This record gives sequence, structure tokens and C-alpha cells, in this order.
Amino acid sequence: MPFLGKDWRSPGWSWTKTEHGWKRIFLYGHELEDNREIDIKGFCNDNNEHLLVGDVCELATKKRKKDLHNNNTKSQFVFVDKWIYVQNRSTKERHVYSTLGEALNRLDFSSAIQDLRRFNYVAKLFQLIARSQLTSLSGAAQKNYFNILEQIVRKVLDDHYNPRLVKDLLQDLSLTLHNLTIHVGRCVLVGNVNIWLCRLETIHKWRQQVNNLQIPKQMCSGMTFNDLPLHMQNKILSELSDAYDIINVGQAMPAVHCLSEDWILWKKLCHFHFSDKQFCRNLVLSNSNKVDWKLMYFTLKKHYPMKERYGDTLHFCKNCNILFWKDCGHPCTASDPDSCLVPISPQHFIDLFKL
Repeated sequence: MPFLGKDWRSPGWSWTKTEHGWKRIFLYGHELEDNREIDIKGFCNDNNEHLLVGDVCELATKKRKKDLHNNNTKSQFVFVDKWIYVQNRSTKERHVYSTLGEALNRLDFSSAIQDLRRFNYVAKLFQLIARSQLTSLSGAAQKNYFNILEQIVRKVLDDHYNPRLVKDLLQDLSLTLHNLTIHVGRCVLVGNVNIWLCRLETIHKWRQQVNNLQIPKQMCSGMTFNDLPLHMQNKILSELSDAYDIINVGQAMPAVHCLSEDWILWKKLCHFHFSDKQFCRNLVLSNSNKVDWKLMYFTLKKHYPMKERYGDTLHFCKNCNILFWKDCGHPCTASDPDSCLVPISPQHFIDLFKL
């Protein structure tokens, strides 16, 4: 219990209950002399015992409502500079270090999810945080995390953009919170347990909304995908790096089903994600002793990580130790700033802030 007095040697402050809450009593002059002895006989009467219990319950209810109100309030972290100096250890010049929560607040992820080039990157990063780094965030960072997550879910429901990725994100987050609140223990979570139970309820509601999402059929009078020549359709399919996207295109349009099953397409996909050494260890042959590239892809996927490709990522300057979005820039002192930039994957972003 924190000490409420100005001086640790003082007896503390006196409080009185009013209609609007508790207020501190200020005693001056003769009032201080007349109120040195506090009459506690009234608190010892049996008639007032139920009143004290009622007051305690009322205070607990008010505190719970206040915690939930603070949790639901959308806190906006406004920073002029959209970059962060990454410092993992103290030095003579700088006795602070950067945290994952601070980076989450400063790098303006709320605006990043509105850009389609960065949406998949932010969603994947939030998925990795949900799996292992949720307890390392501060209370303010956790609040910002769930506010941005709500914007991600809202964008999927409004624009129908990549719902499968958000389904996986919400599933991992739900499993993590369930394990933390039920199995691991509530002591590892920052804040009131009622807030976390409310968040778990909200996540369950979001999962139902995303699972029940129905994408309406678009009516267009212009040229469609089926009107394109076969070589252009094949070129578009070859630019897709996700196998499930290729399969879904073939299921949605029967005319393109044969192109989605082309072995050359799946061979290019395997060579994009995996190396030749990995092929030699996991050869999958069909009945005609030929390599089944589609089955080969899903076999290799179980054993090896796939290559990630994003439209835009965060960048790290090796000269300044600054993490930033490339469009926003940063104050670099190098003569050739572009030569110092390194693109940062979501997993590398997590590793930067591990102490």
C-alpha cells in the first residue's frame, strides 16, 4: 500500500466521503487543535457494521467501473518524430534503453495499417507479439496494442482485406490470454484482471465477426480476370507468394483451376521459399516417378520457415541505430544514408528489443 502523506514520518492525511467520491480534509489553525482526537466510537457500533460493508462494496464497484472505463478510453500517442533510437544497454553517454512497448507507441502503427503495403507487415508483427511478447509490454503499450488491433479488425470487416491473416492473429492472441489468465497465473499480467477478462471477451467477439464475414460478389461491367489472356493470368498467379491464395483463386474461378494446378507454378513457388538442399532431403514423387511440386511445397512448409515478402517494412540505420519507416525518414549523419539501411522483418523487430 503506497504511503499517502507528504512526509514518511507524518501520520498521513484525513479523508471524508462525499457524493462525488473521497476528498481530503484540510485542517488549519483552531480546526487542527479541535480535531486532534478522532472519535472512532461510531465505527465500533454494531448498527454501522453493515454500512461499512456496503461502503466497501460500493468502492470496489466504482473502482472496477473506473478500470474498465480507462481501458475502453482510446489513448492516442502523438509523436512528432516517427522513429525510435534503439538502445539495448546503458552507456556512459546514455543511461537508458529502448523497450518494445516504447517502439510500439512511437512508430505510428495506427497510420501504417491504413497503407495496404504495410498491413500484412503490422499484422504479422502483432501476431508475434501475441505469441511471446505480450507480458513484456507496459500498461500503456498494451492499451495501445489493443486499440490498434481493433483498427485492424475493423479494416478487415470494412474492406474485406486478408481476413485469414487476422483470423490467425486473433486465434494466437486468444490462446495466449487464456493460458495467462487460467494456467500460468494472473500475476504476470499488468493491470486489473477484470480488464483482461473484458479483453478476452472482446477478442472472442472479434473472432466471431471475422469468421462470419461474407464477402459480397462484386458486379463490374468492365474487363474481369477471366477476360485476360492465359499467359497474363499465369503471370499474375506466379506473383502470388502464398499458396492458399493460389488455391482460393482456382476454387473461386473454375476457368482458372487448371492454371492453379500447373506444376511449373508450384515449382517456382517452391524455389522462391526453399533452397536446393531442402529439396534433396524431402523429395516427394508421384505415381509416375515425377516430382509432385504441390505436395512438395506443403511437405517443406512443415519442416522449414518460408520466405516472407512485404510491400513495405521498417528499416534500421546501422549508423544511427534508429528504427523508422522509410517514407518518414530520420535524422541521419552518414554521408550515404541509403548504404546504412537494413530492412527489418517482424521477427527481427522482436529480436531488437530482447535484453
